[in-house]
Order: sequence, then C-alpha cells, then structure tokens
Amino acid sequence: MDGERSGLAQQPGLSNFGHLLLCYRRAAGLTQEELAQAAGVSARAVRNLERGHARAAQRRQAEVLADALRLIGDERQGFLTAAADGRRRANRPEPTANVALCAPPMAVPDFVGREAELAQLTSWARGAAESPGGTTVSIVGPGGIGKTSLAVAALHRLAPGFPDGCLAVDLRGMDERPVPAGTALNRMLRALGLPEGQLPAALEEQSSVFRSMLRGRRVLVLLDNAAEEVQVRPLLATAAGCHTLITCRHSLSGLEGVRWMWLDPLPTGACVELLSSIADPARVQADLGAAAELAQLCGNLPLAVRIVGNRLARQSQWSVAQVTAQLRDEHTRLTSLTAGDLQVRPAFTVSYDRLSTPAQRLFRHLALVPGTDFGLESAAAAAGTPQAETQLHLEELIDTTLLQLAPTPGRYQFHDLIRIFARERLEAEEDSPQRLADDMYAYVIKTATEAARLHHIDSTASAAAREKAAAWLEHEASAWVAAARYAADTGWHRELIDLIRALHWFSDTHQQFPWTELFTRAMGAARALGDRHDEAALLNFLAWAHYLLNEDRPRAVATAQQALAIAEDIGDKLEEAWALLYMSRALMYMARPEEALAPNIRATALFAELNYGQITGARNTQGRILRMLGRHDEALAAHRAALADLETWDDQMTPDLLQYYRGVSLMFVAEVLFEMKDWPAAAATFQSARSHLSTDDQPHVAGEAALYEGVARRHCQEHAEAVACLREALTLFSEAATPAWCERTLTELAATLTAKGDLEEAAECRRAAAALAIERGRPGPAL
Repeated sequence: MDGERSGLAQQPGLSNFGHLLLCYRRAAGLTQEELAQAAGVSARAVRNLERGHARAAQRRQAEVLADALRLIGDERQGFLTAAADGRRRANRPEPTANVALCAPPMAVPDFVGREAELAQLTSWARGAAESPGGTTVSIVGPGGIGKTSLAVAALHRLAPGFPDGCLAVDLRGMDERPVPAGTALNRMLRALGLPEGQLPAALEEQSSVFRSMLRGRRVLVLLDNAAEEVQVRPLLATAAGCHTLITCRHSLSGLEGVRWMWLDPLPTGACVELLSSIADPARVQADLGAAAELAQLCGNLPLAVRIVGNRLARQSQWSVAQVTAQLRDEHTRLTSLTAGDLQVRPAFTVSYDRLSTPAQRLFRHLALVPGTDFGLESAAAAAGTPQAETQLHLEELIDTTLLQLAPTPGRYQFHDLIRIFARERLEAEEDSPQRLADDMYAYVIKTATEAARLHHIDSTASAAAREKAAAWLEHEASAWVAAARYAADTGWHRELIDLIRALHWFSDTHQQFPWTELFTRAMGAARALGDRHDEAALLNFLAWAHYLLNEDRPRAVATAQQALAIAEDIGDKLEEAWALLYMSRALMYMARPEEALAPNIRATALFAELNYGQITGARNTQGRILRMLGRHDEALAAHRAALADLETWDDQMTPDLLQYYRGVSLMFVAEVLFEMKDWPAAAATFQSARSHLSTDDQPHVAGEAALYEGVARRHCQEHAEAVACLREALTLFSEAATPAWCERTLTELAATLTAKGDLEEAAECRRAAAALAIERGRPGPAL
C-alpha cells in the first residue's frame, strides 16, 4: 500500500502500522466505527492504533482487521508484518526526555537548488533496509557551500522512513577542539534511552552498546561537521536498517563502505532564487542581470549569497546593482561578504589553519598561477618544490576542499572566493609577493615561448615533442594569455615579442584565442623598442587576424599596407611577401579580384626568390583569384603548381601540415573542375582530397569535400556513391556544429535520393532541411 492510493503521506508521530491502517481504512471507505464493527474490535482500539497511541496490534487483532479490510496477497502480508514490527518496538525501552540532546536541527526555510542531490541521497537511503551493516553517505565540500543545509533537508525528507527516530550531533570538526567521539556517543546513547548510570566508560564499549541498541531499529543519524576518521568511525550506525549522513570539509577517505557526495556551487538560477527568498523578491526581479552577476561574484556559494541577501533585506534603500558594484573589487570582496555573525573568510580560515605547513605554503603560492586552472608542472613551479612533493600537498588541499579537481584530468582549480583568500594569505605571510608574482609570470612566458617554438613550422623536434608542446599550450592557454597581458602592462617588451612571434604558427590551427589583442600588444612593444623588423611582422599578424578572424577586410588591407611600407623601407623581403599575400587575400574576400591579383603575383615571386615554402599558399590564393575572374585554365595551373611545390618544400613542413596542404590544394583543383562541370574529374579529385584531410582536426573542410563529391557523383548518375558521400558530409557538419551546411547537405541528399528512387527517405530529408531553415531563419549556403 502506498500514499498514492490513499492520497496521504505518513504523518510525524504515526507508527508504520498505524499509518497503514489509516490508509487502508480510508481506501475502503470505512469509518473507524464501521471498521471496528466489521473486525469485532472496539472503535477506541482502532483510534489508538491510527493515532500512534498504541504502537502495537496483537497478532489476532491484526488478522481480523486485515479480514475486515479485505486485504489479500502482498498487501495482507505487509500489513501483518508491520503489526509484528510494531509489537517488537513496543517491548523496547522508549527514548526518554534526553532525546533533545540529539534533536535534528530545524530545516532551512529558504533551502533551494539541491533537488538532484536530495534525490540521490533519498535513493541511497533506501538501501539501508537491505544492507546488513547499514548505509553511510559523506557530503563533502568547502566551507559555505551548504553541506549542513543539504544534510538537514535530507534528514527531514528521509525521517518518515526511519520510524525509530533521528539523531543529530554537531561534531564541530573545524573548532580547535572538536567534539570527542566519546562525548558524541554519550549523547546518542542517552537519547536512545540508556540511563546515564549505565553508560560505559571506555570508547570501544560505548560504540558496542550503541550498535547493540540500534539492532532491530531503523534510525537515521546525522554527524555534522566531522573532523577526521577516528572521530567518526565509532559513531557510525552500522546496523541493518540504519543510515548515517556525514558532513565534512575533507573526504574521510579512510572510512570503509561509504558513499561520497562532493558538492558543487549552486547554479546561478538557484542563487538568484535564494537571494529573492531572503531579500525583497521585487527588488531582485527588477534587475535579474545584476542578481546573476552578484551570484557569480559570490562564487555561487550559498553562504555568500545568504550574506548578501541579508544585507539587501536590512538596507531596503540599496539596489541589487549597488551591492553588485561593491563586490566587483577583489581586494575588498571577502570583507564585504559579512553580515552579523555570517562571514565567508572565517569559513576558509579554519580549513587553512588545519593544513600542514608545506600545504599552507603551496596554497598561498598557487594564488600566483595565472589562468583558470593548472597542472602539476605549474603548481611545482609556483611552489618551487619537486613535483613528487608538490603532488602530495595538492592531494592534501583537495582532501580539505580548498582546491578542486578541474574537469580536465590531471588539472586543478580554485573556487573563485578561495583564490581571493589564497591571495590574501600570500600577501599577508610572504615577504616579497610581487617578486614571487614576477617569477611566476616569467616562468609561464619562458615555458610558453619554448613550447611555441617546438610547434613552429620549421621546428626539427620529433612528432612526440611537438604534440606535447601543443598539448601544453592548449591546456595552459589561460595562463600564457594572462602572462602576455602582464608582460605588456609591465613593460617586458622583448619577452612579449618573442612569445607572440613564436606563437604565430600555433595561431593558425588554434584560432579561438584573443589573437587580435595579443598581436596589437606585441606590436606596441616592438614600437616601444624601435624594432621595425618585429613591427612589420606583427603588423602582418594583425592583418591576418583582421581578414580571417574578425572579417574586417578593409582594416586588413590598411594594416598590410603599413607592414608593406615598413618592410620595403628596411629591405625585409619576407615580411614584404607576407604583407602582399595578406593584402591580396583580404581584397579577394572583398570580391575585388582584379585588385587582388597584382599583389598576389608579387608575393608569389618574392616567396620563390626566397626559396620559401609558403609559396604554396600564395599559389593557391592566386588560383582562387583567377577562378573568381573566370580564368579556369589558369586557376587549375596555379593550384597544380602549388601541389608540385609541396614535393619540393616538404622538408620545411611537418607531416601533418604537409597532408593538410595537399588536401586543401586538391580541394581547390576539384572546385575549379566542379565549376567547369567536369563531373567525373571533380568527383575523383574531391575523393583524393578527402584522403588527405583529417575528419578529426578539419571536420568542416572534410565535410565540404564529401558534399561536393556527392553532388558531382549525382551528376555522373552514381547515385549510391553520391548518397554515401552526402551522408558522410552530414555527419561531419553535425560534428562541426554548422547547421547551414547541414541544411544544404540534406537538400542535396533529398535530390539524390529522389533520383535514386528512395522517395520516402527523400521526403524525410526535405522535412529535416525545412526544419533547420525555420530554426535558422535563413537559407543554407549555395554551392
């Protein structure tokens, strides 16, 4: 029988049997008097059982009540089992008034945002009945994240499933003197009804009596704010049917048979909801944008949000935007997060004070690491300790929740407010924090420059070394970007220029970083040093960023012209060639092929004169310009010359880059053949291009090759092959998240399937293409 049938959940104070009796009687549509008459018992007996005044029904009494209620099968058996369980409980000594010693705390009235965690805790608690040794869950997280609030909410939600009571003890694990295990056991034993005169003296005996008294009962225990395993282990409710909840700031990883729940900060929406429930909801709703920023400035930490909410509630004249503005200053943020006895900084201080001395030092020094997360190598560099030693102390910080594991394996990150706290400790406890900061930034710049040089096009490093360098640059991007900005602001001109110039080829394949800003800052450094060679090179980098990344082609032309003027003036032919090439590409993208051709021809000639491998890129650009001008034969010749150049210049390129250039050059040849409607040659060349293009690294380019090949094969009446190509293109465009190209591919696939005679599938493709068009609000790209 469940609450759904009766429409009732079990009410506090009712025994399991009394609750079942009430639910079944109401489901049968009987009054207490009618049930009593049908069962041959007194109405008073029915009332006492339902209200919990009588915890037990005698066996015969339970049987006649089951007969009167017409219970059969599992429902009858469950009803009789509940009666027998009640009789067993009735024979035990009831808890005395000392139950107040371990009374559960009141639930937080404005508790929000942890429904998923509550659902998981509820699921785990259900296993207590089947587990011979009870069940235990440890809720772990840094100070202020809401461990106790969640545990108390779970306690109240789970209580009906533990009819023999709930015991809660604050172990004060972060105090200088946490509650001893013996003291906590004393309280719980007295709450369970053991007379004080019968309490054993020895801890081991107390724990044994505790487990004995729990045997046959269903009890829920909360051990809040635990310090360490030795404190908690004797207090675990390791009896069948019992369940223990622990909250702590470190994992207590030495405990056996425990499930762990690591708490993350609240979602921003839940933080805004919490803020609204504490302060005036109308004020919060009036500026949801500021409220969301406020939550993020609080690090989405419930304690910090509650403090801010209390301040807003107390200062009715303040707006959410005003409080948000106060918190933007990192130097005063922790001080601002104070309201009465609610403070964020002490929540971190107690955890910090419990660290070993080397871990405290590492914690402080990790505040020096720029970027959002970091690896072991950077942590060791910040601390100036060997990596093996650093690893041990990182694990201590993780265990005490002052540091978090980042989503990327092997990397670490701070909670935003804890990072600020670490910086405060650094400034308060280290003699020369600025020198330490300079040393860390210098380390990041030096390491990034070395890695970028290994990744350079003309690097002679092994493939493994190049891959390792690229991985470091990708993982530590937030660090070297921050270090580059620091160098620019500090006047480290040469270091900044060397870093950004080394990163030139990395930028080609990793276009997501703020290259325009970085190139501009480095160009300013070159001008400050009066180095015109570097200035010309960095202006060329900027021209590339403007035409390709920012799609600001007029600005790209103007920037390339500046680079060209400097290069011609100082006789730097290589930068002159690059300036002409970038100028021609920008003009090509502006659909001005007549103007683009002349600088391209000059660039190609200069690259040939310098015996420089990038002549391949110049020839391919020339072919594209000639194709725009309708000079297809000349375009084909240019692209085929580019392919021939690759055989000459292959020693200047890595194998991966060589493969990529071959694939792209073949793509250009195939596109010209496509425009010339030479369908067999176009299809074969697109197929060859696909064999050189990586579907992992260039899914979009490979997708275009598959799409065009499919269309060319449809024109050749090779419908089965065309369908296979188009399906491959659709997969690649989906992986590259390009809905416009997905729509175009679906349209082509529908046309090909129609020609093939698969009309039903063709109709499905047309419907999918139409849905994408509606979603995007515009048609896909034309072939």
